[in-house]
Amino acid sequence: MKIAGAPISWGVCEVPDWGYQMAPERVLTEMREIGLTATEFGPQGWLPTDAEERAAVVGRFGLQPVGSFFLAVMHDPGFDPIPQVEAELTAFEVAGGEFLVLAADSGRDGYDDRPELTEEGWATLFTNLTRIREACAARGVTACIHPHWGTMVQNVDEVERVLDNSTVGLCLDTGHLTAGGADVVDLVRRYADRVDIVHAKDVRSDMAAKLLPGELTWSEGIKAGMFTPIGQGDIDFPAVVSLLNEAGFDGYWVLEQDIMLDGEPPAGGGPIANARASFEALAALA
Repeated sequence: MKIAGAPISWGVCEVPDWGYQMAPERVLTEMREIGLTATEFGPQGWLPTDAEERAAVVGRFGLQPVGSFFLAVMHDPGFDPIPQVEAELTAFEVAGGEFLVLAADSGRDGYDDRPELTEEGWATLFTNLTRIREACAARGVTACIHPHWGTMVQNVDEVERVLDNSTVGLCLDTGHLTAGGADVVDLVRRYADRVDIVHAKDVRSDMAAKLLPGELTWSEGIKAGMFTPIGQGDIDFPAVVSLLNEAGFDGYWVLEQDIMLDGEPPAGGGPIANARASFEALAALA
C-alpha cells in the first residue's frame, strides 16, 4: 500500500482565511517523522511556484511527489482552463508528479455555496474534462475528477453522471463522497475500476448528513471536527481497502483530515498526532 501525505491534514488550504497556515518546512518534516515517503504538493502557492524550487523543497525532505489538487473552472463556456493546466504540467516535468487531481471549481471563494449546473454547463464540463485528460496524458500525467463539496461535482448523482458519461478516472475521496450523499462502499463496489487515487478521509456521518439539507456549512463542519483520524469515524475502510485490492488498485492512498488551526501548534504537537494515527490505522489494513 502506497500511503502519501497531504498538507490539508496540517490545516494548509487554498481557501482564503482558512486558519493558520503552517510552513512547508515543518509540514514536510513531520510527514517524514511519521513514516510517509510521498506527498501531494498542496494548494497553489504554498510551495514555490517555480518548478525547480518546488522540486528542491520536496526533494530536500526525501518525499516522492504524487501530484497536485487542482481547481479548474470547467463549466464556463467563456473560460478556457487549458493554459492553467499546461502551466501546472510544465511544473510537473521539473518537480515531478503523476496525478492532476481535478476539482470542478465553482468560480466562488470557499466551499460553502455554489451555483447549479445548466445543461450547457454540463456539456462544457464534459468537453473540458476530455481536453484536460488528453493534455495530461500527452505529458505522462493522469487527470482524475475529485468530487468535492462546494464544487460543480459534489453530490453522488453528479459523480455518477460524470463516471457514466466520460472516461475520466476518479479520485475516491471518502469524506467528500460521504458529504455528497454517497454510500462509499457501494460506490467503490460499482466503480472500483475507475479509481486512480484515493483521498483517505474518515468522517463523522452524523455531521456530514447535515450538509445536504443546509443545516451545516462546510467550514462549520470542519471547525466542529467533522473529520477524524482514520478508524475514529464512520467510513468502512476495511471494506474499501478489500474492494480496491480485489480490483487490482495499486495507486496512492493520500491521508487527508481537513482541519483549521487557530494558531501555530507547539513543537511536536498538533496535527502530527492525528496524521500518525491515520497512517498507522490505514497501514494496518494493507
